[in-house]
Amino acid sequence: MLSVENLTLKYGQSQILHGISLTAAPGEVTAVTGTNGVGKTSLLKAIAGRHPYAGGAITLDGKPLEHLNAYQAARAGIAYVPQGREVFPLMTVQENLETGFACLPKSDHGVPAHIFELFPILKDFLHRRGGDLSGGQQQQLAIARALISRPRVLLLDEPTEGIQPNIIQQIGRVIAQLRDQGDMAIILVEQYFDFMWGLADSFVAVTRGEVALSGRAGEIDREALLAKVSI
Repeated sequence: MLSVENLTLKYGQSQILHGISLTAAPGEVTAVTGTNGVGKTSLLKAIAGRHPYAGGAITLDGKPLEHLNAYQAARAGIAYVPQGREVFPLMTVQENLETGFACLPKSDHGVPAHIFELFPILKDFLHRRGGDLSGGQQQQLAIARALISRPRVLLLDEPTEGIQPNIIQQIGRVIAQLRDQGDMAIILVEQYFDFMWGLADSFVAVTRGEVALSGRAGEIDREALLAKVSI
């Protein structure tokens, strides 16, 4: 279980997050949504060690993560797929995947077969440069690279952004399959409402850096949640 309690975050003198709290359980998708600029990406960056947070606590299975940097967070089991994908354009697909080895012991430096079962196209493109892939193929590569590290928590920031519909459907199936394996907590930041609504087990709507609405699937009101995304 990943737990975020009363998290605050600043960029210089500007406070972006104002006491955000949420939990993400293994075998579930926790969707974080809201309009642009409300702090969703900042929240993921704080959890992933990409940006220091000012106050609050992040714990994984009851163990405080204590302001980890990105490498330490990855070693702790947190994998981050950023908005924009951040694929290395001049490196091949194989080389991009191998960057996921950085936080693993040398004995685990290998691409598991299930990666290519999830994303078959990558096996065909192993020697193609990352920058030559389509946006949807790059998104698949970015998720696959994150999975190389065998994470306990997977953070996905806008995985459907700029992606063609057939790839969106495939990514949705992959997320559902990862969830159903039961050993990984998934936090999905997403503005594509129907995609998020169809996948998530719980929802957190953020407005101006604060939790404005949260609840479990089946309990939260769809129209009330949609209103928080559409403001």
